[in-house]
Amino acid sequence: MSRTSFNICSSPSDNTAEPEADISAEQTRRELLLGALATTACLGCSAPARADDDQPGADERPQKGDLLVLSEGDNEGQLLKPDELKLGGPPVRAWPKDPKTSVVRSGSRLNEILVVKLDPNELDETTRARAADGIVAYSAVCAHAACPVTEWVKADQGGDMTVFKCPCHNSEYDPRQGAQVVFGPAPRRLAALPLSLSEGSLTVAGPFIGKVGGSQPG
Repeated sequence: MSRTSFNICSSPSDNTAEPEADISAEQTRRELLLGALATTACLGCSAPARADDDQPGADERPQKGDLLVLSEGDNEGQLLKPDELKLGGPPVRAWPKDPKTSVVRSGSRLNEILVVKLDPNELDETTRARAADGIVAYSAVCAHAACPVTEWVKADQGGDMTVFKCPCHNSEYDPRQGAQVVFGPAPRRLAALPLSLSEGSLTVAGPFIGKVGGSQPG
């Protein structure tokens, strides 16, 4: 509009400029109208980064029978296959997925889990009962300040034992012993997610065991 005003006022004494000013004003109005239509169209077609987040069930906790899909990397969203897990780690991050609706339960970060394949003989009795051929799953949210648990390292005080570690305050969890705390300020173990194998696929065998999330703000 400022350019239109400038064109109209630039030559007030020149009668021949009036038709040109009218044409310029009409072109500007047309450009504004087209721009508004284009903006409206873009707003209508834009989609959120994760469309599943807004679907019914996306923020529900894992349910018995849910499948597991990768939550990061080049294969994000693809089914997590047991034979793709390396014995002894590293763990992979995953979301539960409703097999009936195909909704990925990524609407809450509290639903993200860590999945790692271990030697069944290294698991304590309780952990082995929740595992699927040595594959165990735990909440990926630290029980201390709810930071993401992102590291797989040698335990600070456990010799060669490899453990989950939260980099925020250095809490460490042993997945062989039900993700109990072996170092750091975390007040409790990570919530465990029971698994089973069904037709060659990993499935959730029951709800989280234990509280998911932190005990204090980060």
